[in-house]
Amino acid sequence: MNIIVTGGAGFIGVNLIKRLVKEGHNVTSIDNYYTGKEENHVEGAKYLKYDIRHTYDYNWVFNKRPDVIFHLAAIARIQPSFKQPKEYFTTNTNGTLNLVHYCAENDVPLVYAGSSSKYSGRFKNPYTFSKDIGEDLVTLYQKHYNLKASIVRFYNVYGPHQLEEGGYCTVIGIWLKALRENRALTVYGDGEQRRDFTHVEDIVDALIRIKNRNAWGYEFELGRGVNFSLNEIVSFLKATPNYQPKRPGEARVTLNTDTKAKEILDWEAKINLEDYLASYL
Repeated sequence: MNIIVTGGAGFIGVNLIKRLVKEGHNVTSIDNYYTGKEENHVEGAKYLKYDIRHTYDYNWVFNKRPDVIFHLAAIARIQPSFKQPKEYFTTNTNGTLNLVHYCAENDVPLVYAGSSSKYSGRFKNPYTFSKDIGEDLVTLYQKHYNLKASIVRFYNVYGPHQLEEGGYCTVIGIWLKALRENRALTVYGDGEQRRDFTHVEDIVDALIRIKNRNAWGYEFELGRGVNFSLNEIVSFLKATPNYQPKRPGEARVTLNTDTKAKEILDWEAKINLEDYLASYL
């Protein structure tokens, strides 16, 4: 199959492309390298430096219509979105509109990466709002323009190639780097906020199953279904916490309780965070 992965040089993108290339697909990544890295390039895949905000036709990638597009490109993370709302909207909303419109006009199936942060409130922060509008666009085009698509929502993804520095990191990446450098682990708030952590290999497995089963027209919650407080993780790592004031816009609890992925895809996240951290240590 001819497959496009937007954001293919990013954390989830590189892990997905590894699987797709291993399966023998013709894979092309489209990434503007805002947070993507050239070191994430996978041998056997093609990499194009383009911005989805300025791309309207994707047929040129293969000189014909692609068979499926995984749309992972976005500016992520909550805290930076308060300082750069315009950039988040133009990328996560306008860029998604371009892609959704193309897929509807050319009958290309689309997997859109939404965000589980929507359950903390649509207006909780600019990032969540921008991603939620992307979901609305997918739904609109499904209803009126016969778009073939499914929406996936990730829950606190961690694993190989995760970012470890800069404003776009997740907490596991930040903390593992701090451990290597013998620094205390920064905890914002009281540390009792709970997160459903999901390994990227489980995420990739679900994405592959959507493609293989032509599971279009669904919304899939991709989470482990188990959550931990940040204090529990600090204790597990036998590390020293450094408590800082609570940050705005963040959820108190994330936890996937939806079973649709199990029912439709026969998928369940299998990798435990405790096992991953233990092997890392």
